[in-house]
Amino acid sequence: MNGKSARSKGGITERKVVEMDQRTEHEFLAGATPDLELPSYDRTGLKAGIVHFGVGGFHRAHQAMTIDRLLSAGLARDWAICGVGVLPGDRRMKDVMEAQDGLYTLLIKHPDGSRDARVIGSIIDYLLAPDDPEAVIERLAHQDTRIASLTVTEGGYNNHPVTGQFDKTNPQILADLAPDAVPATVFGLVTEALRRRRDRDLGAFTVMTCDNIQENGRVCHDAFLAFAELKDPELARWVDAETSFPNSMVDRITPVTSDEDRAEIKQRYGVEDAWPVVAEPFFQWVLEDHFVKGRPPYEEAGVQLVDDVEPYELMKLRLLNASHQALAYFGHLAGYTYAHEAAGDPLFAEFLLAYMRKEAAPTLKPVPGIDLGDYMETLIERFSNPEVRDTIARLAAESSDRIPKWLVPVIQQNLADGGEIRLSAAVVASWARYAEGVDEQGNPITVVDRLAESLKATAARQHDEPTAFIENRQLFADLVDDERFVSAYTWALDSLHKDGARATLQALVAR
Repeated sequence: MNGKSARSKGGITERKVVEMDQRTEHEFLAGATPDLELPSYDRTGLKAGIVHFGVGGFHRAHQAMTIDRLLSAGLARDWAICGVGVLPGDRRMKDVMEAQDGLYTLLIKHPDGSRDARVIGSIIDYLLAPDDPEAVIERLAHQDTRIASLTVTEGGYNNHPVTGQFDKTNPQILADLAPDAVPATVFGLVTEALRRRRDRDLGAFTVMTCDNIQENGRVCHDAFLAFAELKDPELARWVDAETSFPNSMVDRITPVTSDEDRAEIKQRYGVEDAWPVVAEPFFQWVLEDHFVKGRPPYEEAGVQLVDDVEPYELMKLRLLNASHQALAYFGHLAGYTYAHEAAGDPLFAEFLLAYMRKEAAPTLKPVPGIDLGDYMETLIERFSNPEVRDTIARLAAESSDRIPKWLVPVIQQNLADGGEIRLSAAVVASWARYAEGVDEQGNPITVVDRLAESLKATAARQHDEPTAFIENRQLFADLVDDERFVSAYTWALDSLHKDGARATLQALVAR
């Protein structure tokens, strides 16, 4: 991103702002300095071809940025974004989006301390489903909408953590399935919109997930089809035949926005942004080219369109995502607050590279166009970026939705193939130790997880029952039945209790 190039591309030049319909846009951009890149396109007349559920930091640093790139190139004017929130907690995003006319600052932080900042203009509307579900359904059912996309987190697909089956007993799902229910979940909203499109002979749209799940398109397909089958079997058959669910792999480290970030943007760029987004320079999006109503020219914005995403997604999930978990628990126990502090520690870097090379990489398929050795080294560099300041706490959150999907498959495959599992087992043990809720100095650990209370209760028993934590078959399947895994796991857990995180890592990398 060149922070000054848009000034000469027309539309907005120097400090002149294109005439817009809404006064809030003038107010938001009024104090922008010349170093802040502004939208070079006129936002009037843009159409929302994409309705996106889950407008958080990652979406705004990734998919929304991609559409903004296309708009800046004079493309994709029918592919702007309408954001949707489905949770009461999304009200703050709605308020910010309305106050800033959908505009926000994307701040790219380079390892050398330099910055690139751009105002993103691709989100042109935001709806909060709890306030007006009918408006959300009708926006989805509108003929302009051709993609419904999602970043609803790994746990947002209502699937059992081990079986992957749709949870029919979820009270929210049961409420949406009731006769004449007003939809409240993403499943209910999207399914009702598809029903209306069928009845109006508009055809289906593509449902595009961008969450960190292996075969995320298939998982998304199975979840929505399971709901539709429960709601209306005939509609489910139509959705299955007419709707596509492309797989994708997305990658960009996007830490939680801090007050310091807001202050920096105000001071450096003259914009008082209530919710800017911070990200690293690295960006990757690998996308299966399977869309039923067309798509933006994503390839013009650096997206890789492929026939098979699986090699790329396995690479990312088992190398980057699982390594983040390896960094998180050991890092917290060792006293680190930020990911770059832990990753910059040579002992941690050695441990992460050993895990990736010896245990994760052997489970991967060949990845076209990717040198895995370079990719692994680049991951350590990305984790070590001191400017991003990604927190250990963020990486350690919602582990029960992450470890079973990212790390357990690595362990299972290596056990089946006779591969190494010592380091992976130690990561599981570090999670179990972390879940005790007290660090090595006796300070409390805030365990953020949908299963936090049960995890802490189980972890509290493991001093007397060393395998108590891994006896949870919903999270770990049958790993507790494997003697080789149990031996490696209990050794690591015992070492963490007796010697601490750092000494345990030293022993692991030395063996």
